[in-house]
Amino acid sequence: MSDLALTVESLDFRASENKKSHQTHEYDHSALVVRRGQNFHIKMKMNRPLKAADQLYIQLAVGRQPLQSKETLVLIPLQQTEGSEAWRATLGAAHGHEYDVRIKTPSNATVGKYTLTVTDKGSYSYKPPESDFYLLFNPWCKEDNVYLAEEHKRQEYVLKDTGYLYRGSSQRVEGIPWNFGQFETDVLDCCLYLLDQVGMKQSTRRDPVKIARAMSAAVNVQDDNGVLCGNWSGDYSDGTPPSHWTGSSAILQQYYKSKEPVRYGQCWVFSGVLTTVMRCLGIPARSITNFDSAHDTEDNLTIDVFFNAAGEMLSDISTDSIWNFHVWNDVWMKRPDLPEGYDGWQAIDATPQELSEGNYQCGPAPLKAIKNGDIHLVYDTKFVLSEVNADRIFWRVDNPKTPQQSMVKLSVDTKVVGKRISTKTVGKNLREDITSQYKYPEGSPEERKSIESALKMCVKPPGMPYGEAAPSIKVGFESKEVHLGSPVTLKIIFTNSSTEDRNVTFSASYQLQIYHGNTVENIGSMSNEITVKGESCADVPVEIPAESYLKFLPKYDDELQVQVNVLGEAKETKESLADYTLVHFIYPPIKIEMPESANIGETFSCTFSFKNDTGIPLDNTKLHVEGIGLFQLETFDQGTIKADGVFMSRVICTASKPGERKIIAKITSDQICGITEEKHITIK
Repeated sequence: MSDLALTVESLDFRASENKKSHQTHEYDHSALVVRRGQNFHIKMKMNRPLKAADQLYIQLAVGRQPLQSKETLVLIPLQQTEGSEAWRATLGAAHGHEYDVRIKTPSNATVGKYTLTVTDKGSYSYKPPESDFYLLFNPWCKEDNVYLAEEHKRQEYVLKDTGYLYRGSSQRVEGIPWNFGQFETDVLDCCLYLLDQVGMKQSTRRDPVKIARAMSAAVNVQDDNGVLCGNWSGDYSDGTPPSHWTGSSAILQQYYKSKEPVRYGQCWVFSGVLTTVMRCLGIPARSITNFDSAHDTEDNLTIDVFFNAAGEMLSDISTDSIWNFHVWNDVWMKRPDLPEGYDGWQAIDATPQELSEGNYQCGPAPLKAIKNGDIHLVYDTKFVLSEVNADRIFWRVDNPKTPQQSMVKLSVDTKVVGKRISTKTVGKNLREDITSQYKYPEGSPEERKSIESALKMCVKPPGMPYGEAAPSIKVGFESKEVHLGSPVTLKIIFTNSSTEDRNVTFSASYQLQIYHGNTVENIGSMSNEITVKGESCADVPVEIPAESYLKFLPKYDDELQVQVNVLGEAKETKESLADYTLVHFIYPPIKIEMPESANIGETFSCTFSFKNDTGIPLDNTKLHVEGIGLFQLETFDQGTIKADGVFMSRVICTASKPGERKIIAKITSDQICGITEEKHITIK
């Protein structure tokens, strides 16, 4: 009996208690999920007691074909003494032939899916029926490069599976509820599949800097057959319009099941999915919205905007643009690859805009480097700096697209780009303005010094108009939101700061605009002349009939705004003036009725009702509803909702996860891009 060869009869990963201590119990996965740099315990039953002479090892391998990758093979002697950053396994108390084994993973271990076997390094090995477990980054571990000290921030940026994405404009910020769903079925496996897709070696998957950069590429379809196809055409007939999504998990689940890119996404969808991926892997992440966001395609920290003599914006001369908003991500990590002082939040972006090192990827760029103009630091710091602080130049194009084409510089604005940079407040369903984390106050000496420092490392365009005197005549606007179906009304306001009267000739044009800055339809115009008394203002009222824009709404499955452009000149001084404003539409609300709380396993109903008070029929109307931990994304086809028509739908669901849960409802139609509402319920 004493010569009986030692064998393992069973092995228990003790998944329930390990998941709880590792803050991974929310993952909808039967396998063990743990975080690196922290002990986890397994229970191992032998056929006899261990003796000092026994040689038994725990063998760990990681990856899709783990045993073929020697660099990822870890052998841990079961009776190894304490080490530092090495993997180690130590035996705890024995209960008969059953042993508690404590496994300590290094804080810089490779993140991924591991296979565990027990071996004597000879002819014997034991592989349990469920032999796989997952190892993630650990923001709770001080030695991990993603360590985040404050618990309330870890709860928000790692564990929170719902939140908000901000859209609209700097004049009207709109919070869109979003289900991140990082713990939902297949999401974790999809994240690891994406790392395979971008070709990351297992040995590099220990570095959050490299993983963040890789995932900024993997979430878009370019280069690596990634998750989402971007589409800004307005035609989404062969896929799902970006505005119809209510969360990330449905996108990742569809992608993982089909292994084909999902159609379609725009910037907020790319950001929502990237937040999900980062939080799923254990890297603290937040979605960021920058309003009046510059897209500098010429790499010179300026944005050129062109108009014709009638005041119509010309989108085909320059690929530079200023988006009403752009959404990207921040991830929290140390930057040992950079000089000291650049740890903390890093900007990354999955929206495919410009190539970076040959791929459509962006970041991580340290926010401190962006703020200080340190554009020589990796990665893509210069590009993100331009998004939040480029200068805008207005040009008038005379005789466009002819041999006589010429350009006249009208004005420069150093304060228009990068406003109200927003993210969700930690622990609250409120917006937090984090503009000061990205840039110094506009016009301050520190802000100008940052830009000047960056410009020294750029090719400065000819005639850069810094230091020019401010014009005596300016144009502005007084406008308000308009109920869809009503005329658009506003005032053009001319301000004269000189003591002498000014006679101003001007042209105004009205265009429909998509959020990324391109105008798509001309809906009206006017030309006029006005006298502005010295040191006073004068205004011109504008009314745009509803029928001029309503006829175009079914053509574009995007949220459109009315853009009013004004170009003018003071006759006496030949001073040029130019500016534009946006007018947004107000949509009718969705009403959600449901209980405030329910018990696990309890069935309850959610009722969604909507009244069309736009005054026009809404064609091809659909209701999209989703509740993480309650029910999957569902769509109800409501057909045409006539003016003043009402519809009501009901979902019966069963509570399956405890905690605060969110239900999101969205209505879309040919005339409306998306109306969103949310309701919270506490599951006990």
